[in-house]
Amino acid sequence: MRIIGLTGGIGSGKSTVASMFRDLGVPVYNSDLRAKELMTESAELRAAVIDLLGPQAYAGSKLNRSYISQKVFNDRDLLEKLNQLVHPAVRKDAGMWARAQQNVPYVLQEAAILIENGSYKDFYAIILVTAPIDTKLERLLKRDGSKQEEILERMKNQWSDAEKIPFADFVIENNELETTRRKVLEIHRKLLEN
Repeated sequence: MRIIGLTGGIGSGKSTVASMFRDLGVPVYNSDLRAKELMTESAELRAAVIDLLGPQAYAGSKLNRSYISQKVFNDRDLLEKLNQLVHPAVRKDAGMWARAQQNVPYVLQEAAILIENGSYKDFYAIILVTAPIDTKLERLLKRDGSKQEEILERMKNQWSDAEKIPFADFVIENNELETTRRKVLEIHRKLLEN
């Protein structure tokens, strides 16, 4: 089973691209969504998160995402420790999911920081979704209702598109939907040929 990594910075539109691949019949594993589910479902992971961030990391049985964001986004060391807890659990879960998809030529695993954390090496190929900073900012202001300063601060904590491009096998500049759709189809055809 070939697992293709799909990644891109915040606001790049990787979820839009993932949806386009889904429309072509490609199964997509959403690492970020699944990480949140695992942090709630796995007693072992939940206990480790509480040890790291305190009991406020959960509000009852639910993940307290705003508390966790406030704790880790301005503390790179704490964010790295949290990632070291969550990423192995997601990697194991994604592997089991991919093995269950035996009847397709390839699957996608969508994740924000495949390149930064070095896990890009574990994939058959990497698709990087990029967009100009102004476009990303506009999307995030509409989507999250966050303040511009907060978004720019989050962007500073991520690698730039230029830093990620050398690690990518395919790059999709996600500016205009029809152009993006054509690029997705082109990549899909290439992946089916290999």
